[in-house]
Amino acid sequence: MIKDSGREKLSDKRFDSVVAKDKFVNKLFERLVALNIEFKNVNFSYCIFDAAYIRNCSFQDCDFTGCRFLNCNLIGSSFSGCKFDYATFDKTHIDNDILENGCPGLDNLKLKFARSLRFNYQQIGDSKSANKAIAIELQATGEHLHKAWKSKESYYRKKYKGLDRFKMFGEWFEFKALDLIWGNGESAFKLCRAVIVILCIITLHHVLNYGDPKLLSSYFDALAMSPQLFLGTLQLPEYSTSFLSIVVLVRLIMFGFFMSIIIKRFNRR
Repeated sequence: MIKDSGREKLSDKRFDSVVAKDKFVNKLFERLVALNIEFKNVNFSYCIFDAAYIRNCSFQDCDFTGCRFLNCNLIGSSFSGCKFDYATFDKTHIDNDILENGCPGLDNLKLKFARSLRFNYQQIGDSKSANKAIAIELQATGEHLHKAWKSKESYYRKKYKGLDRFKMFGEWFEFKALDLIWGNGESAFKLCRAVIVILCIITLHHVLNYGDPKLLSSYFDALAMSPQLFLGTLQLPEYSTSFLSIVVLVRLIMFGFFMSIIIKRFNRR
């Protein structure tokens, strides 16, 4: 049986005084207006805010579970102790301090909340806030994947059993490995660090196989040569084709990671 959801549509309404301990559940607010209004312990669960203009308002201990914010302007509004479980944002202008004050407690909900805000900030061209959302999303993702295979909490043990735990371990290991190499696409510093490690490996390979491990100068000479070998500008006949093929493959992967980071940075502008 399909029943009416009971959602009430409220169009062109305005809050003009303090709202405390009130309940607005499953409402559709169209073009709602609120300026410098204080909201305390108000329940807005499962509401849709469409083209709302809510500027410089204060929300304290309000419930926005399952809410959707579409084309809204919430600049200057603050949220303290509010609940945003399963809330989504679309083309909404909102200060990025909500990422610090409004994140859900559970890691899986936190990453979904941060991901929604990341897409939202990218839509409106706010690259600084999008970067902040990505950092929180990646942190929450790592913690969620780790708990999925290791935590003894009832939620994770009930949801992930047997092979699912092994699968989540694989996803967590991949996430941590990519984070170590290039910060999962967000850290040029980690990528440079990974390249330096590769150069050190090439240096050791050259010294141990073609140099004198007892001479310090041999290490310095090999280290000076390693960037040329890595970039393909130097060809040494004594090197095996298999080793040179591995160097070429690693170089292409590192270059691909670098281009991905550059493209992401330009796309957010």
